[in-house]
Amino acid sequence: MKVVTNSPEETIEFAKSVGKKLRGGDVIAYAGGLGAGKTTFTRGLSIGLGIGDMVTSPTFALVNEYRSDKSDVVLCHFDMYRISNSLDLETTGFFDYMNDNNILAIEWSENISGSLPENTIYIKITRLSDNKREIEINGDERFDR
Repeated sequence: MKVVTNSPEETIEFAKSVGKKLRGGDVIAYAGGLGAGKTTFTRGLSIGLGIGDMVTSPTFALVNEYRSDKSDVVLCHFDMYRISNSLDLETTGFFDYMNDNNILAIEWSENISGSLPENTIYIKITRLSDNKREIEINGDERFDR
């Protein structure tokens, strides 16, 4: 599926609809450059999951966990920008997060591509202009429209 959004608000609305289709155990691998809108998209996923909009970039924390009384799942938002080898990945606790209670949303997933599970959902966000984004989702029929 490929969608073009014309504002951060439209990106969040689209991501909300994606978030409503997610379930525990899903792994989302983002591709997109700096400022593409990966964190904005994750904010929309969080809202769609019923967790809320408190999402911030995990750049310095490596992983932020978001949970709510309204949702049974935990959204684990990773930033793999500084991860360059399997030892670095292991120190993040990444593999411990892979379970049916968590949804993983991974920025800079290309740095850990060899460690992603077979059923990963791939979301590529391309910045077309200041506010316009092309969002492409692959890897799961739930998002074929």
